[in-house]
Amino acid sequence: MLETGCIIDGKYKILAQIGRGGMSLVYLAINEKANKTWAIKEVRRDGAGDEEMVKSRLLAETELLKRLRNPHLPRIVDVIDREGSLLIVMDYIEGNSLETLLAEEGPQPQEQVISWGKQLCEVLGYLHRQNPPIIYRDMKPSNVMLQSDGTVMLIDFGTAREQREQAAGDDTVCLGTPGYAAPEQWGGCGQTDARTDIYCLGAALYHLAAGQNLLGLSCEADAGGEGGFGLSPGLWAILRKCTRKDPKERYQSCEELLYALEHYEEMDSWYRRKQKIRAGVFFTVFLLALIFGFSGWGAYGKEQKLAADTWQAWMERAAAETDREAQIASYGQAIRLEPGKAQGYLELLGRVFLAVEEDGRVCFSKEDERYLRGLFQTEVSGGKTREMVLKENPEEYDLVSYRLGLAYYYDYEGEGKKPYALKWLLTAAESETLPEECRERARRLGAIAGYYARLGVMDKAGDLQISYLDYWRDLKGLTEGNVAELDNPVTALRIYRELAGQVAGRGGEFRKAGIPQKEIEEKLREIREHLEGDFTKKDWEQPGLWQMRLEVEGLLQEAARQTAAANEYEKLSREGV
Repeated sequence: MLETGCIIDGKYKILAQIGRGGMSLVYLAINEKANKTWAIKEVRRDGAGDEEMVKSRLLAETELLKRLRNPHLPRIVDVIDREGSLLIVMDYIEGNSLETLLAEEGPQPQEQVISWGKQLCEVLGYLHRQNPPIIYRDMKPSNVMLQSDGTVMLIDFGTAREQREQAAGDDTVCLGTPGYAAPEQWGGCGQTDARTDIYCLGAALYHLAAGQNLLGLSCEADAGGEGGFGLSPGLWAILRKCTRKDPKERYQSCEELLYALEHYEEMDSWYRRKQKIRAGVFFTVFLLALIFGFSGWGAYGKEQKLAADTWQAWMERAAAETDREAQIASYGQAIRLEPGKAQGYLELLGRVFLAVEEDGRVCFSKEDERYLRGLFQTEVSGGKTREMVLKENPEEYDLVSYRLGLAYYYDYEGEGKKPYALKWLLTAAESETLPEECRERARRLGAIAGYYARLGVMDKAGDLQISYLDYWRDLKGLTEGNVAELDNPVTALRIYRELAGQVAGRGGEFRKAGIPQKEIEEKLREIREHLEGDFTKKDWEQPGLWQMRLEVEGLLQEAARQTAAANEYEKLSREGV
């Protein structure tokens, strides 16, 4: 045990003991020369059971944290090996654990719990995106610190592990906390992976909102009330899915869970009832129309052929409609009849929700997205949703995923919502049916979506959290080839607009990262050549496309101006002016 007032390693003065764990003590210390406070975690080697195992786990924790950079993770700045103990110097996190808050105040407001859940999804997603992925495995309220500004910090990586993709069988060591750990953490139920952390997070959020953990309970069965334990139906449904025994039935990524938390109100019973009523009214009207329309025809043939002919009729009717709401209704009816066909979703998305306006803007609105998601999530037969039916045809599903990923990335609410795009882009990137160019574009866009969350954000040591060199390579790769021909003119213009805009706004960062000036100039020149040679006269006659081109050309001019100014500055610097 360290004495108050003692100096460690000639620079860290122990101020007080602030925490105690099963195998460790935590102290508050100060570096008086730098006037900076730190937390020092001491793990003693004597009396700690299997000394080698303790040391091995501790070193694993420090090595993991040393190479991670995220606003929700503490930094490790020093490791001191003393006789009888090992000391880890890390960021001091002011605040209390969520466990302490729970003990003092009881169940927390649902909106607050959801806010914490979103932050924890972000940091777990960051861990899962490492190469190899890092599985945390011990998400619980005591391992989450709440700071004064409302942000949370994830601590204690003693049970974390790097995922072994080729591992067979089950995890060899049973680790985790009863009431929060997933079934696979106790051995005999397979390897732990990202879905394990999703289970643990769901259990932790349940405890924070309901005031009790899942020990002896089950989220898989309703526990009273429409939402269960006083939770809203939407949040209750999310937590039930998180804590399914079978990992395949849980959310498959933190991005999926984050999306669900951001839209939990739409899963509440009022929303479901409203959707069912709307669907019922529309379907009733449609049935009546069929009855009257076919009453004089007699037997028309087999039911399957009737459904197919009707689907085609609704698709043709949608294409001929001039009223937007009538178009949406017609495409919606076609999708209800044939949920496994991609064409209905693609035309609804492309012709209606992503229609280019005269000013060159495209806006995939929140209302449009909600309607489309309602089509996806509605159950049809056998407990399957329409999305599940579509997924049974990988070629169709992958194409819809690619288009939807682009829509979220570029056009959601007129500006794009890149985190929402990740699920769909990852599906497209892993497709075995999409063209190679589309798979590569989806992979790069997925990577760029991750960059955007961290662009310009520095960690506490002043280091950028992304590599602008990698960012540039992915941006540049998006423009390779004739995108207008490989994909479509709208996607091509959006890609060119993004690269030109980033050069205009972040050219200095790209140059600092070591990207040659000539390479940047060459890429801008290539985009101009694409604008001149890759599009047809008919393309420019489409509403709004010429305006999009003018916007790209304006960004290219600004990027060229910025580049020329940087060249002149560097020239003058070399001449000593």
